[in-house]
Parts: sequence; C-alpha cells; structure tokens
Amino acid sequence: MARPASANGEAPPRQGGVQERSRRLANGNGRHAAARLGVLPPGATQRVLDACRYIDIIVALCAVGAVFVLSNPDHPGATGWSYFLNQRVSVRNLLLLASFAYILHLALRGFGLYKERHFEHPSGYVLRLVSACLVGGIPLAVFPLASSTGAVRSVTAAYFVLAATVALVVLRGLLWLATAPPPAANIRNVLIVGSGPRAERLYRELAIPNRAIGVYGFVDSNHPPHTPEIAERMLGTLNDLESILMRQVIDDVLITLPIKSRYGEIQNTIALCERLGVRAAYLADVFQSSLGRPSFELSGQFPVVRMHVATHDHRLVIKRTIDLIGGTLGLLLLSPLLIVIACAIKLTGPGPIIFQQDRIGLNKRRFSMYKFRTMVTDAEARQAELEEQNEATGPVFKIKYDPRVTRIGRWLRRTSLDEVPQLFNVVRGDMSLVGPRPLPVRDVHRFSESYLMRRFSVPPGVTGLWQISGRSNLAFDRWVALDLHYIDHWSLGLDLEILAKTVPAVLRGRGAA
Repeated sequence: MARPASANGEAPPRQGGVQERSRRLANGNGRHAAARLGVLPPGATQRVLDACRYIDIIVALCAVGAVFVLSNPDHPGATGWSYFLNQRVSVRNLLLLASFAYILHLALRGFGLYKERHFEHPSGYVLRLVSACLVGGIPLAVFPLASSTGAVRSVTAAYFVLAATVALVVLRGLLWLATAPPPAANIRNVLIVGSGPRAERLYRELAIPNRAIGVYGFVDSNHPPHTPEIAERMLGTLNDLESILMRQVIDDVLITLPIKSRYGEIQNTIALCERLGVRAAYLADVFQSSLGRPSFELSGQFPVVRMHVATHDHRLVIKRTIDLIGGTLGLLLLSPLLIVIACAIKLTGPGPIIFQQDRIGLNKRRFSMYKFRTMVTDAEARQAELEEQNEATGPVFKIKYDPRVTRIGRWLRRTSLDEVPQLFNVVRGDMSLVGPRPLPVRDVHRFSESYLMRRFSVPPGVTGLWQISGRSNLAFDRWVALDLHYIDHWSLGLDLEILAKTVPAVLRGRGAA
C-alpha cells in the first residue's frame, strides 16, 4: 500500500527515522520549497478583519482629507493642510464627517465586511466593499451643498467616495501581507499524539495535497498503530515527546487520544507543550491549562480547541504592521549611515561587510540573521579554542574583551550599530522589532531544561526587555526570566515602551559587548 505524502511533498519517515528526518530538515533550515505562498496562518484572516474594525474609519477620514487638500491647490487662501484645518473645521463640517463615519461603519458591518466567510471570496468581497463605500458615502454628497466657499464641488464628493474605497481596499491588502507568514513558515509541521482511528482520520484529512500542512509523525504509547501508514510514521512513545519537541521544528501538536481512558496522558501532554512553548490542540475543552489560551478553531473538518501559549489575536496584525513600517522607515532613514559603516568596514580590513549567522527563531526554525561584521573573518572557527574563557552563565557564549573583535567592530558593538541590518530580517518576517533575542544554534543545542524552549513561541526581536535591562551584564537565568515575562505579559503598549527605552539604553552603552 502506498504511503500518502505530507503536504510538503516529503515521504513519511519510517519507524526510528527521527534522526534522518531531522537531518533533512536541518539541511533545509526548515524551509519547504513546495510551500504555497500567501497561505495565512490559523486565525489570521479573522485577525485581519478584527483589526479593520478599529482602523477602517480612520483610514477613510484621512483619505477624505487628502482628497480635499489635493483638489484645492490653487483655491484662494488655500495653504494645504493648514487651510483645511483653519477654514474647514466647523461644527457643521464635523457633524457631516461624524455622520459619514457612522454610516460607513454601519454599511461595512451590514455588507458583511468583517465576516471571514466573505473574505475567502476576493471578487465578491471587493464588490461588497465598493457597495458599502457607496452607501456609506451618502453623507459626503451633502458637502457641496454645505460649502460656502466652493472648495467642495460635486466631483470632489465623488473623489471622496473613490478615495475612501481605494484606501480601504489597499488597507486590507497591506494587512493581508502583514499576516502572511515568511516563506520558511508556509508549511506548518504538526505532530499527532495518538495512533487510533481518530488519528488516522485526522492524518488523512491533513494529508490532502496543497493544504500547506505537513504531518511530521506520530507518537503513542502501549497501543499498536491502527494502520501501516501510521506505523511507518511512528516517532516513538509519549516518553520521547519532550526530546522531539525540544529539537525538531513542530508548529502544532494535535492530540487524538481517547478522553476517558487516557485523560492523564492528555493532561501531561498539554502541560509539556505549555512548558516548551508549543501549541497544542485537542478535540474537546475539558482539560486544565495554566498558560495556554484556548480558542475554538477548525483543522480540516475537525473542530478543535487550540491551546495558544502566546498571544494570538488581532493585535498581532497591528504588531506585524508596525514591524513592516518601522523596519522599512528605519532602513530608509539610516541608509546614509549604513553606507558610511559599510565603507569603514571595507577600508579597515579584508572580509565581507555583512555577517550572516544561523539563528533559531519562531517555533525553533532557523533563519539567517544579518549584522555588520565586527570580528575577524575566521571568528567562528576560533570559537572552540576560546570556550574555556567564556564569561557568560548558562549555555550562551560571551567574552567581554573578545580577541576576535576588530577595532571598528568594538565601536559598532558599543553603539549597537552592528545590529541595524537586522531591520532586513524584520521586513522579511524572520524577526520583530521587539521580542526575545535570537540565539545561535550552538547556544540552543546546549539547552538542557525544556522550559527554555518556550522563548521560541514568539518571533525573536531586534530589541527587548534584555536590551533595556542590562544587555550583556545580565545572567542567563535573568535573561530567560525577562523573555518569559515578555511572552506572558505582551501587549502593544509594552512593545512601544520597550522601543522608547531602547534608544537611551543604546546611547548609554551599558552592558554592550
């Protein structure tokens, strides 16, 4: 009997083939060439629509204001935005704008623009959006009648509606792009706990081609696999689950064990996933959880309650949008400085300008992190001979006066300017502006405690609590405690606070190495 391939096109591993499968994944850095581009992660579509509820009206009002300014460049006394604010802000006009905002909001809701099932049909969704803007734009037709100066004409009112419509369409496109996962994450690796009939049905459902989900394998204890397909994909028993999750790229653990007879094993599996920062999903909501945040979702045809060990709502769309805007603006504004630093590195010695190193990111996926080169070209080869001089606690490596650091590299590190190229990682989606520090493969492989893996349940960041709390002066245990505190108490306000405190922390240079 032929074995169904997983969604990434790989053949399922045979019993005991965990190491071979791990080697293939490591060689590919967890990237899957067969991944479908544009596949949104679970729940992302609804998060996009939830975010739109908050910013649709603001975007529409900004579009109306922009049209007014652009359509009156030569109007007597007009001076752009100052004219708009000084001459057009009246109680009458504010009431008209408020009516427009309220009716547009009702129209967007009435036409189902915040319902996920409509978003799945692009052409129909755009038609609904245009219809809602036409209805919501009715109050704008009153503006020409209320304009005593002639600054607003009938054609201007039509431009208002057109601009609002285009702005809302573009907004949804940008938010959709913000939620699309980076190429390395297009294929979701799932591990199924269980090997009975429910596990088989779930496997067959997930193994449908082009579902952008790869079944990594199965684990179960004391129960013979239900089918030969499952037997060939068995990775071990439940006792092996911790080691598998610590070392392999697993996005979701799907639990299919029978509830009545194996309740304790299910509870232990959920607790283990929470400790390692891996999402767990099960087929009922009767289990206790201390960290996981449950949400009811669909996995194929199977309703599940997914346990999120990190924040999972529309605020992530806003966070990703901030990353895209902040990363792009940062690169543009700092481009002259980047050129100067690049020239300085090139003039002071041989070797590449940009240093690339594999780091471990979200869900333990590898990615290439960019930095300005601050060390000699053979620095990584020389690290082994310096291990005895390591001054850092825990599994990380740090020497305050590292002999491999170049003269200009020491200055770049002290000012943190060597980190600026990581904005490319932010724009790509490998990193966020704020999050736990991405660690080298060498350090992660030396983790001995499973709870340390929970720091990989969110994207790594350019800055974080570690940056504003002492940087390299922090002991490893304190470093991890700050990472877990950030994950458990994350909010947009916390991100903004960290970003605001990063600049003075960098200027002081405290803890830089």
